[in-house]
Amino acid sequence: MTTPPTPALEMLNVRKTYSIADTEVTALDHGTLTVAQDEIVALVGPSGSGKTTLCSIAGGILSATSGTVIVNGEDITDHGAGQLTKFRQQQIGFVFQTVNLVPFLTARENLLIVDEMGRRERSKARQRADRLLDELGLADRSGSLPGQLSGGQRQRVAIGRALMNEPSLVLFDEPTSSLDTELGSQVMELIRKEMKARGTSAIVVTHDGRITSYCDRTVQIVDGILDVKT
Repeated sequence: MTTPPTPALEMLNVRKTYSIADTEVTALDHGTLTVAQDEIVALVGPSGSGKTTLCSIAGGILSATSGTVIVNGEDITDHGAGQLTKFRQQQIGFVFQTVNLVPFLTARENLLIVDEMGRRERSKARQRADRLLDELGLADRSGSLPGQLSGGQRQRVAIGRALMNEPSLVLFDEPTSSLDTELGSQVMELIRKEMKARGTSAIVVTHDGRITSYCDRTVQIVDGILDVKT
């Protein structure tokens, strides 16, 4: 009997609360979500609905108040700060809404900085960076600074940076919010192509329902409550 593949993400009854002026605020309310290997999930909801909180917990940036979080078979629920740092370096790719490229580093250097902790020999890291840039159509812009790139090109560099550590899960935070409709569609097509080519799972956080067609499944979140039936 074939063993089913390990899910990229399992969040079981996860809750995240904050205390503000003696009041408990619930950012995520007993959320349960499984993301399969090679699955792209759109996480849709209005501003303040808990999208970023969920992804921050899945990516090991925040710890859950209660519940269980397992990424690629690794239970990170009780990881300390040092363990979470190592976990993020090895398992997670991030593409932030504002791209967050280092402005004084070239496209190639923005990818190489991910590998600074020494996962690879320097020559192998350079080879991987060059290969990713080539696959993303940026081989001729590897020496360009972010300010010399278009919005779509900067987003491609950010995707390459997220893939540099060969993650099991990539988290995209509003990847098309600063792009027009045509360019946003191109970026989503690229995201789908790159994730599927590598068998990498992804959560795409968005409030724009137009991009959900590029994902395998859509999950709604409102006021910290997940609806996984859609």
